[in-house]
Amino acid sequence: MKKCLAALAAVAALPCAGQETEGADGSPVTLYGRVYLMFDSVEAKGGTNPVPRRNRVTDQSSLLGVRGTENLGGGLKAVYQLETGFSPDAGSGTFANRNSGVGLAHPNFGTVIMGRWDMPMKTAQAAPLDPYTDLALADITGTALNQGNFANREANTIQYWSPTLSGFEVRLAYAANEAKAADRNPYKYGASVVWSNKEVYLTYAYEKHNDSRDGTVTPGIEEEGHGIGAYVRLFGAKLMAQYGEYSRTNTVKQKGYALGVDWVLAEKHHVLAIYQNSKDGGVTTAAQPRCDMTGVGYRYDFSRRTFVTAYYTRVSNEVGNLCNFGAGTLSITAGGDPQGISAGIRHVF
Repeated sequence: MKKCLAALAAVAALPCAGQETEGADGSPVTLYGRVYLMFDSVEAKGGTNPVPRRNRVTDQSSLLGVRGTENLGGGLKAVYQLETGFSPDAGSGTFANRNSGVGLAHPNFGTVIMGRWDMPMKTAQAAPLDPYTDLALADITGTALNQGNFANREANTIQYWSPTLSGFEVRLAYAANEAKAADRNPYKYGASVVWSNKEVYLTYAYEKHNDSRDGTVTPGIEEEGHGIGAYVRLFGAKLMAQYGEYSRTNTVKQKGYALGVDWVLAEKHHVLAIYQNSKDGGVTTAAQPRCDMTGVGYRYDFSRRTFVTAYYTRVSNEVGNLCNFGAGTLSITAGGDPQGISAGIRHVF
């Protein structure tokens, strides 16, 4: 026990971003993290219960993690990661509640890992296709990706990640049916394929939820999602697009998309913009939801580790209240339209 505590203390003392130390057996151990906070001024107009303007400090997925490997010979490695999210503004967090697991990896055969991890659709189509990297009022889960229902991190998963071959990478995942009972059999599975080089990124992903509705065990409800996406780097801009169709038992098929840009005007100056749209997805006997979101912003990179950013976000629910902010949602009624301005700072280590 004393040796374990000493090793953790040594890791915690690391001063540099992602700097490695050695475990008890000489294998590399890396401490890393992110602190990311925004100051928001938000409100929601319209609907039967408008939200008055309020100020708040919001965490944007700050985290602390430790990961490492052990060489087992013949190219085979044991791999592990323990990643914990915390809220610097509120002092809350649960140990290893983010991507955490253990597995085996080989450069020729890929990686098998078990634990709690992002599903392939989220890995392939959330942060890579969002100028706000899936972290903001305007992030891609506010309107697209079935309002984030297909951008999940699941517990009790086993995943396979292929090696990259000629630019192609495949991921497969299964979330176990540990809550199975006589009247329910909740499980999830998904897959993604990505082809990329330095300038172009293309992806397709699929995900299935059995006996589940919006992440809650619901007997008799099935959800299924298909998504495609791409980005291209052109004249200093990263142009992004994602489109998905999502089906649920006894509802109309939902269609949603997102278009984004991260335009580097100078070496450290970024103009950010995203537009998202969603329609349908309601029960077959009701008026179908329609909504969109627009977000525009600016980012200044002091370094590769530290930036400041500011942006404006507006959500419009033409029918229903399906769409909301991607992060820091407000409680709205049908026709409610959240909007807000934010400014903040991010540092990684």
